Amino acid sequence: MIGIIGGSGVEEITGLADNVEKRTVETEYGSVVVSLFNIEGKDVAFLPRHLEGHSCPPHKINFKANIMALKQLGVTQIMATNAVGSVDLDIAPGSIVIIDDFLDFTVNRPRTFYDDDEAIHIDMNEPFCNRLRNALLSHADCINGNVVDGGTIVCNEGPRFETPAEIKMFRIIGVTVVGMTTCPEVVLAREKEMCYSSITIVSNYCTSISKSTLGVEEVYDIMGQKKEELIDLLHNVIKDLPEEYDCHCHHALGDAEM
Repeated sequence: MIGIIGGSGVEEITGLADNVEKRTVETEYGSVVVSLFNIEGKDVAFLPRHLEGHSCPPHKINFKANIMALKQLGVTQIMATNAVGSVDLDIAPGSIVIIDDFLDFTVNRPRTFYDDDEAIHIDMNEPFCNRLRNALLSHADCINGNVVDGGTIVCNEGPRFETPAEIKMFRIIGVTVVGMTTCPEVVLAREKEMCYSSITIVSNYCTSISKSTLGVEEVYDIMGQKKEELIDLLHNVIKDLPEEYDCHCHHALGDAEM
């Protein structure tokens, strides 16, 4: 099964299917509502990261329940969408960045499934599944505008936007885009041996990068403009993903235990 974790607008991908089943998945970390459907003969589970109506802010998302719910459903590969800000004037709003690395600046989120006595050290040499990244990049023609291959996202706690000093620091250390939802999602997926890749949609320039004042209306406007392209991208990638495959992500626990 293929998992999609998305925000506002992307849930309309369910419109590509004739039959959509909403199911509540009970996990040890809480219950999660997902939509199950079929696209091009492939079983798909869509999970709205912020819940219906975008009612859950980033710092309150139950990331562990979300990933566990997808795992229990049999999801083996996840494509996530994330709205982000750009620290680079050359990567303008409307651009898509298929990120390949991250910095975790969150401060108050459960970051691992291994909180007890197990000593598990997951390798993150390739934080995002390159097999899925290449699948997304191979359909870059679905996107009207700039598609960037690779980049580093910094994930902040939120829900506030960043200060000018924080953005200056991030530029110095080589950050490409800034968001609030990638971590610990990407790490938890790896701990459950699931492929994970992210489509980051640049909805705005970060604080102090442009002279305009940053507000949520700007974010929603860009996401509304790009949603049809994103759905087209996801549809085409799902159509072409092989039924049978192997990936190193599925063996992440092989040498991770002390």
